[in-house]
Amino acid sequence: MLKMVISGCNGYMGRAVARIAANDPDIEVVAGFDINAAKLDSFPVYADPLEFAGASDVVVDFSNPSALEGLLRYCTSKHMPLVVCTTGHSDEQLKAIDAASEKIPVFKSRSMSIGINLAVDLIRRAAAFLGDGYDVEVVERHHRRKIDAPSGTALMLAEAARDALPYEAEFVYERKSVRQPRGEHEIGISSVRGGTIVGEHEVIFAGLDEVIEIKHTAYSREVFAAGAVKAAKFLAGIKKTGMYDMNDMLKGC
Repeated sequence: MLKMVISGCNGYMGRAVARIAANDPDIEVVAGFDINAAKLDSFPVYADPLEFAGASDVVVDFSNPSALEGLLRYCTSKHMPLVVCTTGHSDEQLKAIDAASEKIPVFKSRSMSIGINLAVDLIRRAAAFLGDGYDVEVVERHHRRKIDAPSGTALMLAEAARDALPYEAEFVYERKSVRQPRGEHEIGISSVRGGTIVGEHEVIFAGLDEVIEIKHTAYSREVFAAGAVKAAKFLAGIKKTGMYDMNDMLKGC
């Protein structure tokens, strides 16, 4: 049986992961890490990861960037595979995650949704085919509690388009201060925050007299939690250190 630790277990996504794991006969959640160390019915919770001395096969992180340092210290000291689902890390923190992947297996994706990762492939193909004849805009919508903007997923989609275009595109995040026509080599990225929107991402290819849209809508957090659990199962079977992502999992690497 796979023994799992959930970092950020008392948050919205952490609880969703715990619910899915509880219904999986092949998984046992043995502990949780959370700054709010309120004990749950099914497993103990620790504010400091190093306080947990039990055995585990993998850690799933749906916490906050501020928790990264302690989490990496725990995982590298225990040689524990880590699934990083948290977004909004600084450049310095991203470097720290990369450095940790030299010591342990790390799975990192800015979206744990299989549908989003399929959309990435479609966007890459569309951008390569349409070339410079279409303007590209990315619009993402999330609930009012989401901290980072734009979302990590929006950036992932924008990067998929940028990497396939025949020119070097510039990301533009807001147009209020720029009173001029849209540049030919821009990718606009817009963020909406409100209500309980789980997650909507739309990539718009606007050409002459036609518009092509690739859109993904998540109707519950379970979509991302289910992907995280699948990633945990995948990573727990990986012995080689390094950085892994959704493509590796889907390929059965």
